Amino acid sequence: MPNHQIQAGILGVGSYVPERILTNKELEQMVDTSDEWITARTGIRERRILDPSQSTSDLAVLASRQALADAGVKPEELDLIILTTCSKDMLLPAGACLVQAELGAHRAGAFDLEAGCSGFVYGLAIAAQFIATGAMQRILVIGAEALSRIINWQDRNTCVLFGDGAGAVVVGPVAPGEGILASKLSAEGTGWEHLYIPAGGAKMPADPLTVEKNLHYVHMNGKEVFRFATRVMEEESLHLIKAANLQLTDIDLLIPHQANIRIIEHAAKKLKLPMDKVVINLDRFGNTSSASIPLALDEAVKSGRVQAGDNIVMVAFGAGLTSGGIVLKWSKGRESNET
Repeated sequence: MPNHQIQAGILGVGSYVPERILTNKELEQMVDTSDEWITARTGIRERRILDPSQSTSDLAVLASRQALADAGVKPEELDLIILTTCSKDMLLPAGACLVQAELGAHRAGAFDLEAGCSGFVYGLAIAAQFIATGAMQRILVIGAEALSRIINWQDRNTCVLFGDGAGAVVVGPVAPGEGILASKLSAEGTGWEHLYIPAGGAKMPADPLTVEKNLHYVHMNGKEVFRFATRVMEEESLHLIKAANLQLTDIDLLIPHQANIRIIEHAAKKLKLPMDKVVINLDRFGNTSSASIPLALDEAVKSGRVQAGDNIVMVAFGAGLTSGGIVLKWSKGRESNET
């Protein structure tokens, strides 16, 4: 165990989205909505829907294999797997255990983390602490969602928003001054009823009545979530930038939770960031909850938008109501041997 803190960073990234594309035009045939309305109000044009044979853990495994290959890390070298999701395969066991088994990561501990759409930044912040103490060397953090399985496809207020997908990162030691510079995790639990699934847990176990009343699907107060999101995206970002001893002008890229284009544009305006410094893919994937930030990060890396030394802000909000974020200096490919 070292007598000083080790810097944690991202060593590899990966993602996976299902092949099936569901467009706004198709949704027009399912509920009372229109392509124009969805695009204008959300910025979403299409989303991915997983195959009937797939589940959340399947998406997580496919994204994880990419991240491990990108990092040059073997599954048996992992110390821990953190799966962040709000659409896990089943109540028991943890989906991370299913991922561990499929990957063959026999040395790794495994658990699920549920913080709504903020889940990935929560998981990344937790992973960084294990690395910082020297307790672990290689941690797989995954955001994976099969939201199409928990959406009421007759509710036009929610079914137009969400999509399926997964993103993953391998976290490990990096050089001092690089990697994760600051993190912040927040919650306002008094707002929990604005975004929740009423039934299926211990408070309201499944029975014929809960199924008949569609209580096993996402229920959302869109106006309140929007109000919360526009406030905390700015607040969390400013706090993170200050905590990292950076200025707004030092930020090279903002990777926000991909929920709504109006929320993202509002945050960029408040942070005085031009839109070419903001990663946006919700037009093609919709809101993929905890998968949205790692999915966007992987796309940004693969497209060349992320370069060594870039300062990146990742900020999210979600059910809970939760919020939080990470500031990191990109250091992939320059792993530290310091332990």
